[in-house]
Amino acid sequence: MEVMLCWFVTKHRLLDIILVISLFCCAIFMSPAYAYDPLDPNGNITIRWDVLQENDDSSKDIRISIVNYQLFRQMEQPGWKLSWRWRGSEVIWNMLGAEATEQGNCSLFKGKVLPHCCEREPVIIDLLPAAPYNKQVANCCRGGILTSVTQDPAKHISAFQMHIGTADADGPSSKPGMPTAFSLGAPGYTCGEAVQVPPTKFAEDQGRRRTQAFETWNVTCTYSQFRASPAPSCCVSLSAFYNQTIVKCPQCSCACQEQAGTQCVKVGEWSPPQLQLSHNEPAKPVVQCTNHMCPIKVHWHIKLSYTHYWRVKVTVTNLNYVRNYSDWNLVVLHPNLRSVEQVFSFNYKPLNVYGNINDSGVFYGIQYYNDMLLQSGKNGNVQTEILLHKDEDFTFKEGWGFPRKISFNGQDCVMPSPDDYPRLPNAGRFQTPPHYVVLLLLLLMLSLMI
Repeated sequence: MEVMLCWFVTKHRLLDIILVISLFCCAIFMSPAYAYDPLDPNGNITIRWDVLQENDDSSKDIRISIVNYQLFRQMEQPGWKLSWRWRGSEVIWNMLGAEATEQGNCSLFKGKVLPHCCEREPVIIDLLPAAPYNKQVANCCRGGILTSVTQDPAKHISAFQMHIGTADADGPSSKPGMPTAFSLGAPGYTCGEAVQVPPTKFAEDQGRRRTQAFETWNVTCTYSQFRASPAPSCCVSLSAFYNQTIVKCPQCSCACQEQAGTQCVKVGEWSPPQLQLSHNEPAKPVVQCTNHMCPIKVHWHIKLSYTHYWRVKVTVTNLNYVRNYSDWNLVVLHPNLRSVEQVFSFNYKPLNVYGNINDSGVFYGIQYYNDMLLQSGKNGNVQTEILLHKDEDFTFKEGWGFPRKISFNGQDCVMPSPDDYPRLPNAGRFQTPPHYVVLLLLLLMLSLMI
């Protein structure tokens, strides 16, 4: 009886443990914590809503800034599409530096000057660089593209201004309020609620004078690769001078050729479609037929070993026939990056996100030279060589010379299994000599003893 009771209690405790673990896993994957990136723990895009002026006619002048605080992830083509939901009957009278995609139903303003937008949930897009000068403001008109704060601090902010008010059948009625349900309109980004913060101060007259907003609200948007894409878009292959083996990207890293909905082009079979630029939707990938089916492949080759240094060659290949990658970047995690001596043909900046632990960095192209990674079939690759100093813990054993993690434009690349890494020639298993060799050695030893 006691044995059965103990078994019953143990069984139920086991069920409780399984239930707790299940709930813990659900909490991890269902909460916003999945957006955390260990190489960019504080990265986000912040929407700043500054009230510049409150007018007597119950209207307000607003300046909105979209600031990319991410270290290596950028807002790519087709750019941001900012939207929100008004709490009441607010309208946008006019805008500078941006425009609403729809004017909406402005029938309440018959015989009057029509507002720029009467939508309850307006969608705002950035103006293009060729926009008329009288419609531009500072930090506008880049087609919604935001670079990372590491690559180009001058282009990681986008801004526009608008004049807003409220309306009913008789015209303006009350002061417009702070909207809700913000969205950047880009895959992978989730925005929180608006939080009031200390008013923004603006520098004027070359910094000699400062003005201040009436009030300021911040909306924080975080990124999740799982939300952005159901499948990876990048993979890594490896090789080394001390081994003839070339470790290819893992099979079906991004997709399989037989998978429904995938398109691929076999080299030499037919001419791929020409690149079509769109300011609305990104072109669907049409990749070169490979075993991995990834648009981007990164190859890491351990090239040379000197007395005090070693050299690595990195090649980034664009296998997408319908897309160029402008202002691309590559993030590498490797313990020897703290001793980078020289980087050829690329820009390089370390990511010092954990104090003295300098084991990761951002590589990106040189402006007007290789900052554009062209589509496949048009010299679609960029290359660099990295010279590193051999630290005390340096070794080629057990694949130490290969990176721990690589990402392209903020998307993690699929790495080969560590078991497949190229090994040193003496790293193989010890092979037992044939029996006749052992016998000959024994006979030789006996002859010497006689």
